[in-house]
Amino acid sequence: MYDLDSSTPHWLSPPRPMAKTLGTVFSALAACCLLPAADCRAEGEAIRPRELIRLFNGRDLTGLSTWLKDTKRDDPRRVFRVSDGLLHISGDGNGYLATAKEYRDYHLVVEFKWGKRTEGARFVRNSGILLHATGPDGGAGGTWMSSIECQLAQGCVGDLIVIRGKQANGQTIPVRLTSRTVLGPDQRPRWNEGGQPTEFTGNRQLWWARHDPDFQELIDTRGKDDVESPTGQWTRVDCLCAGDQIRIRVNGTPVNAAYNVFPQAGKILLQSEGFELFVRTFDLHPLNP
Repeated sequence: MYDLDSSTPHWLSPPRPMAKTLGTVFSALAACCLLPAADCRAEGEAIRPRELIRLFNGRDLTGLSTWLKDTKRDDPRRVFRVSDGLLHISGDGNGYLATAKEYRDYHLVVEFKWGKRTEGARFVRNSGILLHATGPDGGAGGTWMSSIECQLAQGCVGDLIVIRGKQANGQTIPVRLTSRTVLGPDQRPRWNEGGQPTEFTGNRQLWWARHDPDFQELIDTRGKDDVESPTGQWTRVDCLCAGDQIRIRVNGTPVNAAYNVFPQAGKILLQSEGFELFVRTFDLHPLNP
């Protein structure tokens, strides 16, 4: 078990037998010792980082691939490009930038800010980070991969969304998560450490802890308790993924958490969803055991 936040108790999972827990940890450490310093591979080909991995190098898209619903793996409109050392996502079309490799047990840091382009939309600026992405490109509705989305939409940064898609043979990938929740005045479940266990499957959305029930989803509006930065300023999102657990922090504030997560490994995707976005940090760090 990993300490996702050393200042809080291990509340996400039920107690585990000590012998089994230690055996799992020692087995993982033994496997890591035989592998290159940059990563630890276990349980298939997914990489468990052992030191900093820069998924975006600040120069080009090496180690990343593109997917757009209309043009597939081609990007003729240069939706994804590098400008002045920043990853620039124009938002012209729905799709994503994906890591070429799969990862597990990591601390992901993404720093992003919104650009000006909105394609004339009236609703909130929208994008997301897709975690544990698996299956074929476009396997979820022709646009996404099966994954768990950490939402970046205004007013919703840190929401978790289950995105179920299919394998190439048509079989559904059973993406799911469980979280402790309470119902807000709008009767929608929000993460709450003292709440009741709630399972999320089939494209359901788990709202972050202080999602404003009166929030009007109009462009550049804010909820009264939002912790994301104002439009045009940098927002930091930390996604801590350890085994079957995910914790999300926004600008240092814990906003969401889940356990019994499936899948527990996969590619990491940055969405294009109609709005211009800039990313200056897209990094993986090892978890502290």
